[in-house]
Parts: sequence; C-alpha cells; structure tokens
Amino acid sequence: MDAKKIDKIATVIFYAISAFIVALLGAFIIYILYKGGSMLKPSFLFGNPKLTGTGGGIAPQLFNSFYMLVVSLIITVPIGVGAGIYLAEYAKQGPLLNFIRMSLETMSSLPSIVIGMFGLLVFVNMANWGYSILAGALSVSILNIPSMTRISESAIIAASKRVKEASLGLGATKWQTISKLTVPTAMGEILTGIILAAGRIFGEAAAFLYTAGLSSKNLNFNEISLSGSRSAFSLFRPAETLAVHIWKLNSEGIVPDAAQIANGTAAVLIIAVLLFNIGARLLGNKLMKSYSGK
Repeated sequence: MDAKKIDKIATVIFYAISAFIVALLGAFIIYILYKGGSMLKPSFLFGNPKLTGTGGGIAPQLFNSFYMLVVSLIITVPIGVGAGIYLAEYAKQGPLLNFIRMSLETMSSLPSIVIGMFGLLVFVNMANWGYSILAGALSVSILNIPSMTRISESAIIAASKRVKEASLGLGATKWQTISKLTVPTAMGEILTGIILAAGRIFGEAAAFLYTAGLSSKNLNFNEISLSGSRSAFSLFRPAETLAVHIWKLNSEGIVPDAAQIANGTAAVLIIAVLLFNIGARLLGNKLMKSYSGK
C-alpha cells in the first residue's frame, strides 16, 4: 500500500473520530435538554423556591454558581498565568523546577473529594470561615491552578518562539516583551485554559459539598458587603451551587418533583456552560484581532 492510500485512510479515520466526538456531545446535550427543557420557565429560573412552591425556583443556586465562578477565576487565573510565565521565562532547569513540575502533576491528579476534605479541614474549620463561598472558591482553585499553569506555560513557550527574539532585538526589555507581546499572542491558548477551569467550577460538586455548604439563604442584594453575613455578595456565607443542588435533589429527594427539578437544573447548567464557552471564544477572537491589528 502506497503512502497516498495510507494518508487517505488515516484522514478518513481521524474525520470519523472527530464526527463521533461531536455527535456524542450533541446527543448528550439533546438528551439533557429533552429531559429538562419543560422546566425552563421564568418562574423556575428566576423564582425563589420558598415563594414559587414545591417545584419552584433555582434563582439562589444560579446566582451562587456564577458568583462562585467569578471569585474562583479571580483566584485561579492570576496565579495560574503567573506561574506559567515563571516556568516558561524565568525558571532554570534544576531540582527546584523538577520539584515544581512534580507538585503540579500531583495536584492535578488529586480527586476532587480529597480537595473538598482538605478545604473542610483548613478553610472551614482551621480558618474558622465556616461553609462559605471563599472556602469553596479556594478549594476549587487548588484543582484548577495546575492545569491553568501547564496550559499557560505551553502557550507562552509557543508564543515566545515567534516574537521573543524579534522584540528583544528591537531593544525591548524582557518584561515588556512578556507583557506586550508574549502574553497577548498566547491569549487564545490561555483562554482555553480559562474555559476548562470555568467548566470545572460549574460542574464541581464534591469539593463544594464540604466547603460551600448545602443551603442557600434568601439573597439580599440591597446590602453590598464582602464580609457581612446577610449580603448576597458576602464571601463568608454558604452557597449551594447548581451542581450541588442536583446532587442534593437526587440523593435526598426532599420534594415530590425532585427528579423534574434536577433535570431542569441540569439543563440550565449545560446551557450556562455553553453560553460561557461561546462568549469566551467570541471575546478571545476579538482580543486576538485587536492585538494583531486586524
């Protein structure tokens, strides 16, 4: 068999694998929307369960999920990108670098429930924060920082090959090259890491069970405070996310229509992840066009 036939066969196989992955994702999304689509009503999305009755309202969980996402990304992205810059541009080969890489690989392979137990011990009990948004955000950040670091490092190394020597040759300093050229050029790949981190935050349940809690109080938007116990924006209040809400409904079944609410919540969760991914991609493309001058 000649090389051209082998190339055609390999191309067909890879296209078939790609089509299978897309079809599998499409079937998964369609099934979830089919099971929970009937629950997608304004009263379900924006209603308070205490006001809308037995099958009502995931507004507190929906807000908690997005708020947890924002707080977690504020922690994860600067540390992950900063660590990636250090490993790609400043770290020297040696025992210290090998130890850092081994630590990152070990952290990335830890089960989320172990991180949840760690968060319960350190953030909830030792720090005396109780079940809170901050405890949950720090715990899930421990899960996301290793992958964010490795993705950022790979992206910055690839970007440096294209622009680093030219920038330094024109007289720019190392930091100017990193901040003005390398990081913006690598923004597309870094954005991929942010999207992966966001998906894990949205879908995480085990870590939040032990750190963020299983209950959500009535949200008070009139008081804006990061430390008060009554404000919806407080970092020290318990926050039941959408994923935890699904687990709670399926495990406890505390309401007669728990299955329907869980299906509707799953549909909302998958739609939220899709919208975030699409929005992040559009923003990333816009940033890339602005940086490239197009």
